[in-house]
Amino acid sequence: MAAEELIEVKFRLADGSDIGPSKYSSVTTVGSLKEKIISQWPKENENVPKTINDVKLINAGKILENNKTLAESRSLVSEIPGGVITMHVVMRPPIADKKSGKSFYKLLKNLSS
Repeated sequence: MAAEELIEVKFRLADGSDIGPSKYSSVTTVGSLKEKIISQWPKENENVPKTINDVKLINAGKILENNKTLAESRSLVSEIPGGVITMHVVMRPPIADKKSGKSFYKLLKNLSS
């Protein structure tokens, strides 16, 4: 039986800080990676994601799907054997302001005009 492949990954947050690097099994799902990111999110940040749907993971310019495994989501073109894969983490902006019912994008549009 072959040894399980471990892939070393670090997650780069929008503020430039990193979570990891850590080694993950190649059969780990993207959803599981997002749960790990949320649990290790810096507590001093104002905005902390609450669910995996609040986070997007990007590897080599591709948004990764929650149900795909790490092996299915990696980009062999950008990898160096034995290197650490850096995945970018993007938080989804708030959908709507609960008090006014306005979307985030409408609020930004109003600020710019």
